[in-house]
Amino acid sequence: MKLLLITAIAEFENDIKTILKKARVKSFSYKNVIGHNDISEERIETNWFASEMNETNSILFYAFVNKENMDLLFDLITDFNNKQQTASHIHVASVSIEKSN
Repeated sequence: MKLLLITAIAEFENDIKTILKKARVKSFSYKNVIGHNDISEERIETNWFASEMNETNSILFYAFVNKENMDLLFDLITDFNNKQQTASHIHVASVSIEKSN
């Protein structure tokens, strides 16, 4: 069993739900969150918004997933990200669970 964590911009919510369904993840939770991006060290001419701290409407998914489903899930997310023409991607991580009940 693994703990799956997925973060992305809120606009990807339905795409993530579709990916989870294709990867046979039947139960998951998600929450709207505010993403922060500290760009205070970027050069001013590359910062279009002229702000050092940008906030983004984001989403966080989490689920307990069988190990057998993880490779397919990561492949589906990689495929999705490779097709994006925007700078934003789906970010995913898995954590091994030593004990659960």
